[in-house]
Amino acid sequence: MKDTTIACIFDLDGVLVDTAVYHYQAWKKLANSLGFDFTEAQNEQLKGVNRMRSLDMILNWGGVTKTTAEKEELATLKNSWYVAMISKMSVSEVLPGSLDLLKALKAQGIKIALGSASKNSGLILERTELAHFFDAIVDGNAVTTSKPDPEVFIKGAELLNAAAADCIVFEDAAAGVQAAIAAKMAVIGIGTEENLPGADEFHKDLSTVTVEELINLVKEKHSVKG
Repeated sequence: MKDTTIACIFDLDGVLVDTAVYHYQAWKKLANSLGFDFTEAQNEQLKGVNRMRSLDMILNWGGVTKTTAEKEELATLKNSWYVAMISKMSVSEVLPGSLDLLKALKAQGIKIALGSASKNSGLILERTELAHFFDAIVDGNAVTTSKPDPEVFIKGAELLNAAAADCIVFEDAAAGVQAAIAAKMAVIGIGTEENLPGADEFHKDLSTVTVEELINLVKEKHSVKG
């Protein structure tokens, strides 16, 4: 297994930890304060979407128009509620298999990066005690374009000093899968093929992912190209 070098880039929300419930609660509170409701189905559509774009979608659903300055204020308000919620997160909210896989990757000397749209990734990683696993962190504070643009993953590979062809991305959002494909990286979908078209493999969570499987996936990718 030593003859193939791989690097792993993980999305955060929905892959390593589940913060979707907090995003939902904060957005719902904001929508309610503006006089309309916000559903869990609508929240699903915001997976992998950055904060300002999410706000635009929600305001559109509610039929509400705001100026740019007002939108900035609303986004800041929502984020303050969200940060208050995630500040109370603990290691118990790490998703099944996440810790075991990160430990296994570290034991093999495999480089690990975070590739997330979240601007609060530092706080989340600190609260869930996952920060020390990462050799590089690329989040919403470090990129100018959101997924499906591949910038976040390309930067992650650069920081790991890894070739795109050797990288494996872990994603639970369709936009993230498309970003990984655009970056010419292998991608493991955390979810179903129906919701994550284009991913190389699919898992319910990280508990069924093995390091050997990841190495073989990159080997297969290389052999196809070869």
